[in-house]
Amino acid sequence: MAEIVVKNVAKSFGAFQALHSIDLTIADQEFMVLLGASGCGKTTLLRIIAGLESPSQGEVWIGGRRVDQLPPRQRGISMVFQNYAVFPHLTVFENIAFGLRMKKLPQAEVRDRVERTAELMHIEQLLQRYSGQLSGGQRQRVAVARALAMEPDVILMDEPLSNLDALLRLEMRAELKGVLAGSKTTTIYVTHDQVEAMSLADRISVMNGGRIVQAASPVEVYRNPAARFVGSFIGNPPMNFIAATSDGDGRYRVAGLDLDGPAAAGPRLEFAIRPEDMTVAPGGLRAAVRVVEPLGAHTLVTCEVDGAVFRAVLDSDLRIAPGDELSLVPKPDRIRWFDPETSSAVPVAS
Repeated sequence: MAEIVVKNVAKSFGAFQALHSIDLTIADQEFMVLLGASGCGKTTLLRIIAGLESPSQGEVWIGGRRVDQLPPRQRGISMVFQNYAVFPHLTVFENIAFGLRMKKLPQAEVRDRVERTAELMHIEQLLQRYSGQLSGGQRQRVAVARALAMEPDVILMDEPLSNLDALLRLEMRAELKGVLAGSKTTTIYVTHDQVEAMSLADRISVMNGGRIVQAASPVEVYRNPAARFVGSFIGNPPMNFIAATSDGDGRYRVAGLDLDGPAAAGPRLEFAIRPEDMTVAPGGLRAAVRVVEPLGAHTLVTCEVDGAVFRAVLDSDLRIAPGDELSLVPKPDRIRWFDPETSSAVPVAS
């Protein structure tokens, strides 16, 4: 069992508070992604779990054992870094075998593990090459294979694909997900790339300002963001937000359109909707088209609604041009509401 429990972990660097009382439980064999912009604290949290940083307060438990006072080598973890950290003077075989030899495993077991993990990562034909003879994607595969060969309880990955080109990242994402699912390890993966997070994770922990704003499945995070930040950070393009007001009758006026809202909410809310959850039909939001971007299967239209920028993803068969006036109708079951003072989601009673 390799459940990870982070209890009330905080970290400060002098006067700067990098993490604020983080509580997070990662189930055995779960793939957890820490997602957020630069400076949000995700790498600091990963380094604390790894033992490369000490928390200012709190505890870290792995597999039912408290580890925050233990050195990294005693925590049962392997780590994959953004810069690969592949030794240039060693062959691929020796790179993968490095940690195993440090543990003084028998030579036969070392060879077996190296060959098995190399085959998993499709680099078995490269075992006698040096890193200077490898592409970036091949070096990344070596780094992952080296981590897997250790058969750790936990694998920690710090933006491991960020140095690869777009096509190679797509290929490596698919391989990583399959390999790590088969390895039955618990994985924590740090990234600022929401596409990586959505495609890889069992759950995503969205971080902002040293706090976890929401920890949930990719679908839940996308469809039901717990805070305005989550809706604005996840999605390309992100959620649209428009001010909404009510006279207390449960109906909210949004840019001239009356909509049913949360019955127990206050007089002011923010209406939110994903760009793809709009249709062109009479009786909707009045939108002045500013920019039209044909994207093949659909068209991204940037409009002005009630003085605010508003984006809609529409059918590519529609003939739309800058200067047009559209009536955009939101899908009722996809509307979300946020408190403008707390930025928290306001649920609508079902």
